[in-house]
Amino acid sequence: MDRSIVLALHPHREAARRAALTVATMLQREGITPVMLAGEHAALISYTGPIDTHIHVVPDDYMSGTHGDSELVMVLGGDGTMLRAARHFHASQVPIMGINLGHIGFLAESERKDLKTAVHRAANREYTVEARMAVDITVSHGDEVIHQDWALNEVTLEKNRETAMIEVVVGVDARPVSSFGCDGVILATPTGSTAYAFSAGGPIVWPEVEALLMVPISAHALFAKPLVVSPSSRLGVEYLDRRPAVRASLWCDGTHTFDVPPGSRLEAVRSAAPVHFARLNLGPFTDRLVAKFQLPVAGWRGPQDAA
Repeated sequence: MDRSIVLALHPHREAARRAALTVATMLQREGITPVMLAGEHAALISYTGPIDTHIHVVPDDYMSGTHGDSELVMVLGGDGTMLRAARHFHASQVPIMGINLGHIGFLAESERKDLKTAVHRAANREYTVEARMAVDITVSHGDEVIHQDWALNEVTLEKNRETAMIEVVVGVDARPVSSFGCDGVILATPTGSTAYAFSAGGPIVWPEVEALLMVPISAHALFAKPLVVSPSSRLGVEYLDRRPAVRASLWCDGTHTFDVPPGSRLEAVRSAAPVHFARLNLGPFTDRLVAKFQLPVAGWRGPQDAA
C-alpha cells in the first residue's frame, strides 16, 4: 500500500514554507507521498512559484472525517498551527506530530534544528502515540441548542471588547457553584493547562492526569478560584441576561467561533474522541515544562535520574 504523510503549515511564514519543501523532498526519497490541503498548497506556491517537489494536493475537507488514508500529520509551525491542525484532523484519529518553528511550541515534539531527524523517524514509524483529552461544547438558549463546538486546549466565554464585564453562574454536574462578574471563564483540558488557563492563574496539570479545569478570568468575587474536576464531569457556565445589550463571545483554542447572546448556557464535557499525538521524546513532562518555560532550577539536590 502506498504511504502518505500530510504536511500542515502556516504558509504565510517563510520558515514554514522552507521547512515544508525540505520535508516534502525528504519524504519522497523515503518513498512516501507528501500530501497538502489545497488551500495551504495554493498559499505556498503563491510565495514560492512553481516547485519541483511533487506534492499530492487534496481538497480542504480531506480527512475531516474517518475516510482519510494518510498515516501521519506533520505540523510545521508553532502552537497555533498545531491547534488548527488538531481542529481539522482530530476526527480522523490520525496521529499528529509537531515540528516547532515558533516560539515556545509547547505542543510540538521536535525543534527546527532536529527537522531531518524527525522526518527520518516519522518515515521509519519510530514514534509512539499518546492520546490527549479534548472537550465537546454545547451552547443552548432555553431548550434550543444554538451552537456546538470542539477544542483541544480550551473553550472560553469572554466579554466583547466594548463590554466592561459579564455576569455568570458557574456549576459542575448540573449543580451551581458560584456567581460573579468577570471578563470570562476558561474551560480547559490538561493539555490546555499550560496555555490560556495558565496565564489566567490556573494550575498546570500533567498530561497523564485526566481532569477538566474551570478558570475564571479577572473575576470580581471572594470565591472565584480555579476548579479541577473529574473527566466525567459536566462543566456549566450560564451567561446571565441582566443587561440584554451586553454581548460575549465563544473562543475555541484561541479562535472566535460564535457570538453568545445573554441568557445562554455553555456546557463542556470530555470529547469521546481524543487527539492522538505522535511522540518522539518520552522524557518526563517535568523536563519539558522546565525547558519550554526556561524555569530556574539551580540548587536542586534531589535525584538527577527521571523516575
